[in-house]
Amino acid sequence: MNSKTKAIAGTLAAILVVGWLWSVVNRPPQIGVDEEVFQTVDALFTAVTARDAALLADCERRLQEYQTAGTLPRSAGERLDEIIELARAGSWRPSAEQLYALMLAQRR
Repeated sequence: MNSKTKAIAGTLAAILVVGWLWSVVNRPPQIGVDEEVFQTVDALFTAVTARDAALLADCERRLQEYQTAGTLPRSAGERLDEIIELARAGSWRPSAEQLYALMLAQRR
């Protein structure tokens, strides 16, 4: 390989590594594998899209219980808390959009 080819290969490798690191750092948190947690997150989506404050509060309570019990990872719980606060502040649509994106990013 000549020096120009080596430089191009090195640059491409660096770009791939940076891209991989960026995707790892910016990956949405995983909510875990507990079925009750998944059902509650689904109910949370229903609460947010229906703009139902009572159901929102119920989901928040249950999610806090899962965090305390250790069945909902802390990072995911914190992200869900942010989404709930957004809805509580009246930003229902952005809350629903963020929750939907989080749900799509889950791997079971």
